[in-house]
Amino acid sequence: MKFVDEANIRVEAGNGGDGVASFRREKFIPFGGPDGGDGGRGASITLVANSGLNTLADFRFTTTFRAPHGGRGGGRKCTGRSGEDMVVQVPLGPWCVMLTPAS
Repeated sequence: MKFVDEANIRVEAGNGGDGVASFRREKFIPFGGPDGGDGGRGASITLVANSGLNTLADFRFTTTFRAPHGGRGGGRKCTGRSGEDMVVQVPLGPWCVMLTPAS
């Protein structure tokens, strides 16, 4: 196994879901009004230092981590499903995280 002491990874958090525009339409409610739901929350990504890891070899082939997006809202004020947060395990050590904006 090759020792890897440097790795470049790309991390993308999830986008929030789209909201929905809908209107109540019931027989005995005049001027029903809007009742659309909000979109779900996009997922976050957390880096966690793990003392059980001692190399960056796991990041040699898996270089992109994408968190799931939030779900679309629904009628009757139903909020969309939120994305499940993601945890990325990294080894302890004198490593540096450089943040660059996604292009």
